[in-house]
Amino acid sequence: MTQRPLGAQISHMLKARGVDVIFGIPGVHNVEMYRGIEEAGITHILARHEQGAGFMADGYARASGKPGVAYVITGPGLTNIMTPMGQAYSDSVPLLVISSCLDETAAKRGQLHQMIDQEGAAACVCDWSHEVKSAEVAYALIDRAFNEFATARPRPKHIQVPIAIGGSTVEAAPDRPATSLARPMAQPDEILSTAKALTSAKRPLILFGGGAKAGAGVATELARRSGSATMMSYAGRGVVDPSYELDLGAFLARPDSAKAFAQADLVLVIGSELAEVDLWRTELGHKGQLIRVDIDPTELDHPAAERSIVADAAAFLENLLHALPESNKTDWVPDEIAAHKARWRAETDAERPGIVAVADALRAAIPDDTMIYSDMTQFAYVAKEVWPMSRPGHWHHPFGYGTLGYGMPAAIGGAIARQGKPTLAICGDSGFQYTLQELGTAVEHGLPLPIILWDNGKLKEIEDSMIRSQIAPNAVIARNPDFVALAKAYGAHAESPKTLDEMGQAARKAFEADRPTLIHVKAGLKG
Repeated sequence: MTQRPLGAQISHMLKARGVDVIFGIPGVHNVEMYRGIEEAGITHILARHEQGAGFMADGYARASGKPGVAYVITGPGLTNIMTPMGQAYSDSVPLLVISSCLDETAAKRGQLHQMIDQEGAAACVCDWSHEVKSAEVAYALIDRAFNEFATARPRPKHIQVPIAIGGSTVEAAPDRPATSLARPMAQPDEILSTAKALTSAKRPLILFGGGAKAGAGVATELARRSGSATMMSYAGRGVVDPSYELDLGAFLARPDSAKAFAQADLVLVIGSELAEVDLWRTELGHKGQLIRVDIDPTELDHPAAERSIVADAAAFLENLLHALPESNKTDWVPDEIAAHKARWRAETDAERPGIVAVADALRAAIPDDTMIYSDMTQFAYVAKEVWPMSRPGHWHHPFGYGTLGYGMPAAIGGAIARQGKPTLAICGDSGFQYTLQELGTAVEHGLPLPIILWDNGKLKEIEDSMIRSQIAPNAVIARNPDFVALAKAYGAHAESPKTLDEMGQAARKAFEADRPTLIHVKAGLKG
């Protein structure tokens, strides 16, 4: 049978394009989207809120390397998922949101879920947003989305399907064209000139961003051969082996890191926006030559570089490695690098006292290949700097958009993608309550997910900001529930460790459990 309602055909098309899981919530407007999910062989994960569905799809995409897909209804379903769409845009996550929409809105008012401009609203937080006018348009847009995910900077897309068109009987989508999908590649002369610049420099420094994750297999050897010092943005953690003696870690946001860049006579930036949330200052601090490599040409102008190269980072690193000699002597000294890192670690600990010890204890207790999803919480702010990562793409955080409520639902998506592998969520007591209802989804699917709930009883980061601004703290303390009892009410396991050792034991036990475990960690926990 080749004829089916369009909603069912879309599910079959997605399956043919490699989609195995869809996150979402059905409603009266998008029921046709659900007609073909099971028939197509796709697993649907029912979220408790569309925001949770979007974060789950985001977490799934980051863990699997495949696009995350979400189905939502007209109006509030779409607006509820717009926050995850904004987050995915900031963090370059391939997220495809397919919503229903009303057939006509210009002449008819007062309809269920009606918005003034649903397509335009979604366009504010994603790469593009388009309405389907026919089955052929739907198929073309889906293929366009997947092609762009594969060849360009991945960012969320939104496709809306009018209710009547979604239920109309149509032919199946055509087979995907057998075309070669290629990402932009550096030219040979760009590779050779970069290699020459690295080997000519006395103090080369390479900064790796999140866009360089796929090149982690050669990044450390490239740094070693060129004698370069290295640093990573938060998103680039794990690209360089933390044992590399000239690695400055993920302390880019330390104000004093500008001095390290000022000492370099060449700075090579690969796959980083150098955004506000990377630097937390207005300037990188370099005084020498700057070379930038990025797949997105729009990111290469701020700051402008002497040389800008539009290229896929992984391929660029591989080709650059082959252009380098086996070794190169530079003026960097390992003791100098170690001194920088020790000072920055001490600064981090002094700014938010007590958290470094908790992060160290948790890191020691969990498997090396654990994938971590964190929320906007002081625990994560500290850990992102002092917790060295041995693998790239294994710590995910709402970096750019900075939304609360990301950690747990994103970890659920990651755990679904990583069946049999350890996944961990880190949440703050306030952010957790934005999406706590998704505990029900984690329990329903029996996910062995440890959820570290960092509870300092307040919006501590905001309180600290108010105090620094000489504002009397206001609206920073909210009455928290009994988190342990709340987790158990959802059917989850729950622990309330009294020492760092008990916290580690609880985390290890949680990875072997038959359902998620909330581990309620009070600020001030000690060994």
